[in-house]
Amino acid sequence: MTWESPQRLWLLLAVAALVVGYVLMQRRRSRYAVRFTNLRLLDRVAPQRPAWRRHVPASLFLAMLALLVVGFARPSDEVQVPRERATVIVAVDVSRSMLATDVSPDRLSAAKDAAREFVDGLPKEFNVGLVAFAGSTSVLVAPDTDRAALAVGIDRLAEGAAGIQGTAIGEAIGTSLESIRALDARAAEEPPPARVVLLSDGANTAGRDPGQAAGEATERGVPVDTISFGTPDGRIGANGGGGQAVPVDGETLRAVAAQTGGGYHEAGTSDELRTVYADIGSSVGFETERQDVSARFIGVGLVLALLAAATSMLWFSRLP
Repeated sequence: MTWESPQRLWLLLAVAALVVGYVLMQRRRSRYAVRFTNLRLLDRVAPQRPAWRRHVPASLFLAMLALLVVGFARPSDEVQVPRERATVIVAVDVSRSMLATDVSPDRLSAAKDAAREFVDGLPKEFNVGLVAFAGSTSVLVAPDTDRAALAVGIDRLAEGAAGIQGTAIGEAIGTSLESIRALDARAAEEPPPARVVLLSDGANTAGRDPGQAAGEATERGVPVDTISFGTPDGRIGANGGGGQAVPVDGETLRAVAAQTGGGYHEAGTSDELRTVYADIGSSVGFETERQDVSARFIGVGLVLALLAAATSMLWFSRLP
């Protein structure tokens, strides 16, 4: 934190002087009371008051003065603010392996629940799109600020929603990039700040090479955060312990994230996936600006002033 008018902080010395004066006044009052030998008269002249209550209004008032002085010095701090036209594409694997029940109730259902929370936690100004992919891709929701449409799109995520079977990670990245490019009339010439968040449980088995798609994302300045979701024990079509093994494989996702400057994450439970999405959400689409934060101190100071007045009137029927 820095100060636009640091010289005004010298006024805190005046507040400190008031604190010292208040303490000295209380000591003087105590010595004066001891000089009375007639206890009945002392009780009438200086009736006993709650020891701590009588100091509360004054303490709140002095704290309020200190905060107002700090606010008067115009403090500024670095604040994260949403970037203009910030765009996030959520790409979700809907291949058959996502029906594995190693994550309760199954990988796809858990991914949908976590995606809802992730989207709800993003600033309302963000454009958010949704891409489903298996052996091919499908844009379920074009990037927009309409959260209702996005919620409907997440509900539509299901096995088979992207056509043929397979895991086309490269195609998912390419489709996400095209969605960003089609955001608005300016996007082709002035690309918006964007990020792709891609979740899958396996390696690429269809479509274009993920490395090629990642190279295109790098050229466009679009980081791709990847999430490897599932466990080594995943199975589909299990019946009495049988079925097809579909262990999680995150090597392709790790390589994509490294190439594009995104982050690679692993999640083996629903709670871990929520944590991953929360971590990603705290970093996407923001830029750091230095802003005046004096209102923080002034606001708290005014609250303390109201409390000082309220406690003094409630307990002593007078203002401090």
